[in-house]
Amino acid sequence: MSYLDNILFAILLAVGFGYFFMSVKKIRRNINLGTDVDRYDNPKARWANMAMIALGQSKMVKRPVAGIMHIIVYLGFIIINIELLEIIIDGLFGTHRIFAFLGTTYDVLIASFEILAVLVLIAVFVFWIRRNVIKLKRFISSDLTGWPKNDANYILYFEVVLMTLFLLMNASDLHLQNVPGGFSHFIKAGYFPISQFIEPVFNGMSNELVMLLTEVFWWLHITGILIFMNYLYFSKHLHILLAFPNTYFSNLNPLGQFDNLASVTTEVKLMMDPNADPFAAAPVDANAVPSKFGASDVQDLNWVQLLNAYTCTECGRCTSACPANITGKKLSPRKIMMDTRDRLEEVGKNIDANKGIFIPDNKSLLNDYITAEELWACTSCNACVEECPVNISPLSIIMDMRRYLVMEQSAAPMPLNAMMTNIENNGAPWQYNQQDRLNWKNEN
Repeated sequence: MSYLDNILFAILLAVGFGYFFMSVKKIRRNINLGTDVDRYDNPKARWANMAMIALGQSKMVKRPVAGIMHIIVYLGFIIINIELLEIIIDGLFGTHRIFAFLGTTYDVLIASFEILAVLVLIAVFVFWIRRNVIKLKRFISSDLTGWPKNDANYILYFEVVLMTLFLLMNASDLHLQNVPGGFSHFIKAGYFPISQFIEPVFNGMSNELVMLLTEVFWWLHITGILIFMNYLYFSKHLHILLAFPNTYFSNLNPLGQFDNLASVTTEVKLMMDPNADPFAAAPVDANAVPSKFGASDVQDLNWVQLLNAYTCTECGRCTSACPANITGKKLSPRKIMMDTRDRLEEVGKNIDANKGIFIPDNKSLLNDYITAEELWACTSCNACVEECPVNISPLSIIMDMRRYLVMEQSAAPMPLNAMMTNIENNGAPWQYNQQDRLNWKNEN
């Protein structure tokens, strides 16, 4: 490999990783648009969560077929890309299989890479069949159309191309390693249990042509990896990176436990304290913007909820377990997360277009993306939270938006408004006079 090749490779790396880190910076900026929430408590439990759920895939295997296939693809993605380090070193310095000095260890690594590559191809084929031939219900729902549906297939095609190029690269390399008397810089290194069966394809070709093909496969493989890495920003596959922080910062409280608004809690304590002097409260800044109850747009959600939106795998397990969706209601927890991410991206583009400042666009997450009908269809059963393989909580977003509807707009459904009126007037959800509340005990 000439110096020109090394320089071109260095430029390719710089562009690929540079664009990737720009995307990461933008994602971090967008997530930080959310309100603050403390998720740094109990680090021991949080590390355990991350190890078991993100790394150990413990919630994936609840559905064994998809779970096992996903683990294969996941391991393939992680382990096979260890070879990326060797490719980078070889590309920058013009070496060939720089880690060959590891001997038997190197042989085992290359062999395991190839076996995993074949398993990944099989798993990808199964996933493609499930989506496009069997057409499982959660993959053909009305909330998964257009780009989200196509994106899932694009990822599968990406995996097929990358794994195929990897095997072809090894097969052509093996062919040149076996040239009698040696050829160029191709030293004997590695064990190739799969590509040895592909290698005969190159029989009859000149060594120079095979060497050219090897370099083509090599360049296409590393370029494909860099393209895939930058495609993550636009894809549901972003969960490859964000599943780890998402599970670490997930809610450790019991699923049925909701948080209380600090401002409301303060007012209630003031009301319940007989010794409190309401006139002794801290003075209010007349110029301060009053805090909003609940959430109507992405900036009102906390940063963990926005991290959830970016982490969503769009797998549909949440929606397939949602009793409201099963019974024909409009609600889809998956759509809640996808809509939140879409709105967050729209806000981010607004900020980019206006030099770091958000200019109101007369849009909001509520109504423009998520309707009140969807929000009130939720039974708050937590099935979506329980099912999510990376601990995303669509319910927390739903409840915050409900709070806004009730406390800011007084836009609760009529039965709920009647219940709250009864509680206010009668001290109970039922429309009975307070003096009659205990009459039931006198009934036979």
